[in-house]
Amino acid sequence: MSRAPLTSRDWFGKASAATVLGFTLTLALTCTFATLCATDDDVFGAQRQLAMWLASPMWCAILGLCFLFRSGARAWGWLALANLLAWALYVAARLLLG
Repeated sequence: MSRAPLTSRDWFGKASAATVLGFTLTLALTCTFATLCATDDDVFGAQRQLAMWLASPMWCAILGLCFLFRSGARAWGWLALANLLAWALYVAARLLLG
Protein backbone atom coordinates (compact mmCIF):
# COMPACT_ATOMS: atom_id res chain seq x y z
CA MET A 1 0.00 0.00 0.00
CA SER A 2 1.60 3.26 -1.08
CA ARG A 3 0.92 6.43 0.78
CA ALA A 4 0.28 9.77 -0.83
CA PRO A 5 3.25 12.14 -0.60
CA LEU A 6 3.12 15.09 1.73
CA THR A 7 2.08 18.27 -0.05
CA SER A 8 1.57 21.91 0.79
CA ARG A 9 -2.13 21.50 0.06
CA ASP A 10 -4.45 22.61 2.89
CA TRP A 11 -1.70 24.55 4.61
CA PHE A 12 -4.18 27.05 6.07
CA GLY A 13 -6.14 24.33 7.88
CA LYS A 14 -2.97 22.79 9.28
CA ALA A 15 -1.46 26.11 10.34
CA SER A 16 -4.69 27.36 11.91
CA ALA A 17 -5.07 24.12 13.86
CA ALA A 18 -1.53 24.42 15.16
CA THR A 19 -1.99 28.09 16.00
CA VAL A 20 -5.23 27.69 17.95
CA LEU A 21 -5.07 24.17 19.34
CA GLY A 22 -1.29 24.19 19.58
CA PHE A 23 -1.48 27.19 21.89
CA THR A 24 -4.04 25.56 24.18
CA LEU A 25 -2.05 22.31 24.13
CA THR A 26 1.07 24.23 25.10
CA LEU A 27 -0.80 25.88 27.97
CA ALA A 28 -2.06 22.53 29.22
CA LEU A 29 1.36 20.91 29.09
CA THR A 30 3.20 23.78 30.77
CA CYS A 31 0.53 24.12 33.46
CA THR A 32 0.77 20.39 34.15
CA PHE A 33 4.55 20.62 34.35
CA ALA A 34 4.35 23.59 36.73
CA THR A 35 1.79 21.80 38.89
CA LEU A 36 3.71 18.55 39.10
CA CYS A 37 7.18 20.02 39.58
CA ALA A 38 6.56 23.09 41.75
CA THR A 39 7.90 22.79 45.27
CA ASP A 40 6.26 25.94 46.64
CA ASP A 41 3.72 28.62 45.73
CA ASP A 42 6.36 31.09 44.57
CA VAL A 43 5.44 32.33 41.11
CA PHE A 44 9.05 33.29 40.50
CA GLY A 45 10.41 29.87 41.48
CA ALA A 46 12.71 28.01 39.11
CA GLN A 47 10.16 25.36 38.17
CA ARG A 48 7.46 27.84 37.23
CA GLN A 49 9.92 30.02 35.34
CA LEU A 50 11.10 26.96 33.41
CA ALA A 51 7.50 26.11 32.56
CA MET A 52 6.94 29.67 31.36
CA TRP A 53 10.03 29.70 29.17
CA LEU A 54 9.26 26.26 27.71
CA ALA A 55 5.98 27.51 26.28
CA SER A 56 7.47 29.34 23.28
CA PRO A 57 9.69 26.53 21.96
CA MET A 58 6.91 24.00 22.54
CA TRP A 59 4.39 26.05 20.58
CA CYS A 60 6.93 26.64 17.80
CA ALA A 61 7.59 22.91 17.61
CA ILE A 62 3.86 22.22 17.25
CA LEU A 63 3.61 24.92 14.56
CA GLY A 64 6.51 23.37 12.68
CA LEU A 65 5.31 19.80 12.95
CA CYS A 66 1.71 20.53 11.98
CA PHE A 67 2.58 20.26 8.29
CA LEU A 68 3.29 16.54 8.73
CA PHE A 69 -0.45 15.87 8.99
CA ARG A 70 -2.08 14.59 5.81
CA SER A 71 -4.89 17.18 5.94
CA GLY A 72 -6.18 20.10 7.94
CA ALA A 73 -9.03 17.99 9.28
CA ARG A 74 -6.58 15.43 10.66
CA ALA A 75 -4.54 18.20 12.25
CA TRP A 76 -7.64 19.60 13.95
CA GLY A 77 -8.75 16.14 15.07
CA TRP A 78 -5.43 14.94 16.49
CA LEU A 79 -4.64 18.25 18.18
CA ALA A 80 -8.14 18.36 19.68
CA LEU A 81 -7.64 14.86 21.07
CA ALA A 82 -4.22 15.81 22.42
CA ASN A 83 -5.82 18.86 24.07
CA LEU A 84 -8.49 16.75 25.74
CA LEU A 85 -5.89 14.37 27.12
CA ALA A 86 -3.52 17.12 28.25
CA TRP A 87 -6.25 19.12 29.99
CA ALA A 88 -7.58 15.95 31.64
CA LEU A 89 -4.07 15.26 32.93
CA TYR A 90 -3.83 18.81 34.24
CA VAL A 91 -7.19 18.59 36.03
CA ALA A 92 -6.22 15.24 37.53
CA ALA A 93 -2.91 16.67 38.75
CA ARG A 94 -4.64 19.67 40.30
CA LEU A 95 -7.20 17.47 42.04
CA LEU A 96 -4.62 15.02 43.37
CA LEU A 97 -2.03 17.56 44.46
CA GLY A 98 -4.45 20.21 45.62
